[in-house]
Amino acid sequence: MARIEPLKPRDFPPEMRDALAALRPPNPRHEPLAATDRPKALHVLGAMAHHPDLARAYFTFNGHLLLGTTLSERHRELLVMRVAAVRKCGYEWAQHLFVARDAGLTDEEIGRIAYGPDAPFWSPLEAAMLSATDELIDPGAISETTWQTLAAELDTQQMLDLIFTVCGYDLLARMFSSLQLTIDDDIAGLMDRYHELF
Repeated sequence: MARIEPLKPRDFPPEMRDALAALRPPNPRHEPLAATDRPKALHVLGAMAHHPDLARAYFTFNGHLLLGTTLSERHRELLVMRVAAVRKCGYEWAQHLFVARDAGLTDEEIGRIAYGPDAPFWSPLEAAMLSATDELIDPGAISETTWQTLAAELDTQQMLDLIFTVCGYDLLARMFSSLQLTIDDDIAGLMDRYHELF
């Protein structure tokens, strides 16, 4: 049972509905995430609904990470899924499994994310992105070797988006684990249909 019981959507305060609008940045670089046959994340939204001011602030940030980032959708999801794997955060993994597939990652690649940067077949850039994720989580900074590999292919804005994506989703993983949020009820049915959907 969650430590903070998520509110049902019908019980969201009016301010929460306004906060949800912040998930759409004013100048998106990417299309909105698919909504049909995708997880609705009602448990995390229901938990955040207890604090609409915080929700609006975080959703503004998260909206940039999802839709305004200068990273490709594939690279964004590579980072998010690695955070979920390192943090052993089933909630984050389940939510972003579908987003990762929509972004072009195959099931085989998604499986390799859990093995990290030393798994075979990653490009040098993608291996470095996985290493950067691990390093940002612990010890807390990107190493010089990893930085040089990243900087050879990413510009300054992309480097900043990488850091903030990892840290933003690490924050969420910590919240999911601390609140002991259970995986949403819709995930089981979607997982049963996963291979049909893709």
